[in-house]
Amino acid sequence: MAAMPLVPQTTEPVAGQGGFPPFATNTFPSQIFWLGITFTLLLVFVWTVVVPRIGGTIAMRKRRIAEELAKAEEDRREAEATWSTYQSAIIEARQRARALIEETRTHVRADVERAEKAADLQADEAIAQAEARLAALRAQAREHIRRAAADAAQSIVRRLIGETVSPEEAAAAVAAVQIP
Repeated sequence: MAAMPLVPQTTEPVAGQGGFPPFATNTFPSQIFWLGITFTLLLVFVWTVVVPRIGGTIAMRKRRIAEELAKAEEDRREAEATWSTYQSAIIEARQRARALIEETRTHVRADVERAEKAADLQADEAIAQAEARLAALRAQAREHIRRAAADAAQSIVRRLIGETVSPEEAAAAVAAVQIP
């Protein structure tokens, strides 16, 4: 048995059988002609309609991206300016707070010193008044002691010798003795 080829050797339709028209060699020239016209029309359509639309869309997107980048850069600059303003305000507030604290400390120290001086003056006055009262009381006590001593001297002299001594003589005798 001879081997039969599975694929026919010619592209011509076998009698009684229909072939696939695009593979028919007798229709190649008309197929190429219409392929050229279709490709040309498609190329013209793409070149005049699709490419400008895509180019416009790309240009619009580029423009929008550029605008958004510019806006983002402007927002970044504004944020940096706001941040620096915020930081400077914080620094200024801290400096003012430190100045107020130092001023308050100075005032408090001055008030404390004034209060201490006033208290010292009051204490000195109270001490001076107390010392004056003590001196007056000592003077009164000495006077009472002198009188008591003079009275005691008069009584002692009257009992011992039976004579009466005048109060002035008794006072002079007591004055002659040093009483601390």
